Amino acid sequence: MYRALDIARYIIERCSATNRTISNLKLQKILYFVQAEFLVTKNQPCFAEKIEAWDFGPVVPDVYYSYRMFGSANIPCIGKSRVSQIISSSDKELLDGIIDECSKYSASALVEITHNQTPWMEAYEHGWNNEITPESIKEYFEED
Repeated sequence: MYRALDIARYIIERCSATNRTISNLKLQKILYFVQAEFLVTKNQPCFAEKIEAWDFGPVVPDVYYSYRMFGSANIPCIGKSRVSQIISSSDKELLDGIIDECSKYSASALVEITHNQTPWMEAYEHGWNNEITPESIKEYFEED
């Protein structure tokens, strides 16, 4: 299992390498879909940090607060990090597929998609930041 901040860094690097922009809002949704893919494909989470149901969809708080300084702007990639060395090649393949697919969509489109999915809808309560459990994510995406 990885740290959510390491996966976030990998997503930012991948988007930069493929000339796609990535805002904090978009990053949060991609992390959610990455977690879903790992839960369904590998039967384990990609990262241990909680995903919470915020107003604009699923959010990993640690990652959000690390990148909030960028607001809605593109998060720049500042050189290569060690993160690609700690992620296995099979996991990179899985990550790249999700990142490439999700990064085609705007942040607002990804928000709309997640707002129409059961895990966020069942966890969301205005002002509460309830957890979207790995179990609810896995159950939803296994049925889909």
